Amino acid sequence: MTYIRLVLLTLLLAVVASCKRPAPTTDAVILPVVTDASTDLLLTWIDDKGEFHVEQKVADVPVGARDVVRVADPVKDPPKLDDVFVADLRNAGAEGAYPVRTMSRTEFEKIAVERRQKGGSVLAAKAAESAPPGAARPAVIIYGASWCGPCHQAAAYLKQRGVPFIEKDIEQDGGAAREMQAKLATAGMRGGSIPVLDVRGKVLVGFDERAVDRALGQAL
Repeated sequence: MTYIRLVLLTLLLAVVASCKRPAPTTDAVILPVVTDASTDLLLTWIDDKGEFHVEQKVADVPVGARDVVRVADPVKDPPKLDDVFVADLRNAGAEGAYPVRTMSRTEFEKIAVERRQKGGSVLAAKAAESAPPGAARPAVIIYGASWCGPCHQAAAYLKQRGVPFIEKDIEQDGGAAREMQAKLATAGMRGGSIPVLDVRGKVLVGFDERAVDRALGQAL
């Protein structure tokens, strides 16, 4: 009887174990791989004045600004919209890849705010909405990002002048990023800073009121 009870107890334990609910799984964050050969990523670094600059090659990021570099992958994004990918481009690992982690968007933007405050300036507020659907054909396309102060300044200036425009976020829209790079290449220009403005075919890198006025005068 003792043997039979032992067998029954063993079978019962096996059944209970097989009926246990599987442990919940969480989707792992797929971090982008950044190496010196990477060319399909957008690398955003912050200068000592708190201005943002965008590169596509690690070699183009200044050595002194490689500690915290935002990485935007047009294909992959962090699971939460308030998170961003951040790489340390100072030292690559054994396989040539640089360490990448996630950081809150607020924390990343705070770095720029603090550097701007040291320089005696503050980030510009976001401009009002750009031209609504159905409006006249935009005279200007602004390629930028939500955190880019000069991008918002350009939008505010065009709105003040009554010039129809649209804004394209190169980090949220991979197609916009490729479109911007294609226009720069066609114009024989090298990117690096945003905004990039397309004034009816004339490409401008950065925001300068006088340059915009001259371009509008030639294009309109």
